[in-house]
Amino acid sequence: MQTPASHASPPQAPLVPRDRSGKYLTFHLGEEDFGTEVMKVREIMGLQDITTVPQTPPYVKGVLNLRGKVIPVLDLRLRFGLEPEDYTTRTCIIVVRTRQSDEELVIGMVVDGVAEVLNISASEIEDTPDFGPSVIMPYLKGLAKVKGKVKILLDLDEVLNTRELAGLSALLH
Repeated sequence: MQTPASHASPPQAPLVPRDRSGKYLTFHLGEEDFGTEVMKVREIMGLQDITTVPQTPPYVKGVLNLRGKVIPVLDLRLRFGLEPEDYTTRTCIIVVRTRQSDEELVIGMVVDGVAEVLNISASEIEDTPDFGPSVIMPYLKGLAKVKGKVKILLDLDEVLNTRELAGLSALLH
């Protein structure tokens, strides 16, 4: 028996996998290795004097003057809910560009240390496992298996996409 055309499901477009291959800057937060697209990285710098901004979330360390431009600085360890650690000589700030709404925002991210730039192929990247409906992680691009270790690949536009950051953008203008 055929179903009437009015009850048939519309044809689904085939899912096209995102091409996540490319060059990634890898860095450490605790024992974990993370990676972000090199094209989003503006520079890597040692710790600088950071001016605290009142009434910001705990992961927002404040702002710094980067060659005449004031940029917000986040502690990525705190942003991910990890235990705070004392900064060391390896602690640094990765300055990145991210899209927030209709504008580009330059942000500094404090990380425990930078590792290396890796060229990661699509065959080395797996989708993030499903941790159930209560765990939503839109900021993960995938997991890369490189040199016997897993690197957590981040989508910085999602990691840094919060209402608080939109408020920071307004603060800086």
